[in-house]
Amino acid sequence: MTSSGKKVCFITGGSGRLGSEVALSLAQLGYSVFFTYNRSREKAEKTLDRLRDFTPQSAMTRCDVSKVSAIEQAFELFSKQFSRLDLLITSASNFYSTSLPDVTETQWGDLVDTNLKGTFFTMQIGARLMQKQPFVSRIITMTDISANLVWQQFAPYTASKNAVQHLTRVFAKAFAPKILVNSIAPGTVTINPEWNDGPEEELSKMIPLQRIGEPEDIVEAIVFLTKSRYVTGQVITVDGGRILR
Repeated sequence: MTSSGKKVCFITGGSGRLGSEVALSLAQLGYSVFFTYNRSREKAEKTLDRLRDFTPQSAMTRCDVSKVSAIEQAFELFSKQFSRLDLLITSASNFYSTSLPDVTETQWGDLVDTNLKGTFFTMQIGARLMQKQPFVSRIITMTDISANLVWQQFAPYTASKNAVQHLTRVFAKAFAPKILVNSIAPGTVTINPEWNDGPEEELSKMIPLQRIGEPEDIVEAIVFLTKSRYVTGQVITVDGGRILR
């Protein structure tokens, strides 16, 4: 890894509703973006086309982050195409409700292996690359305000996100001062397009700022962290004040 060339971001889950908007915003800021996707190649290709309008070097690969071998392969491909890593964002995540008395081992593995194990090994491999560079780089984990709330129907999910916030602090301490490691915990930012206006209106009433968040709200927090030189080990909540309720 060298310090020459355009800044580069590696983002997992870069073709999701939020991840794709984050990737596009970073490309507009001049980052070459390497992102992973898991299920929808069509969505990933559309995302890549948008990115290449701004940074033609941007690239993608399929990666199931619940499997360490897949993460390793993704980084091998990344290292063949790019000579530096400025920013690593762990956005790949699974999210769905699980009835607490009936949580299965399969559900637990699906949620925790993707959200927690996948994040840990992505950060670990990324940090190895970043340590070799002669400049300060950054890792941003994407978590959730639910990590610190009691959502009875989402226990494996919320447990995994709470653990990622802890890992964020551990990595921040372990890799300072070469790597700044922080987390962003969004509130309600993206709404399922299949829902009608009912759920959005209902959710807005729970938020002091009286609106659902937009991807730009998350991007602004990311941009802040890419510029800050004195923030590490922190969880930045971007939720319009929802956690106050």
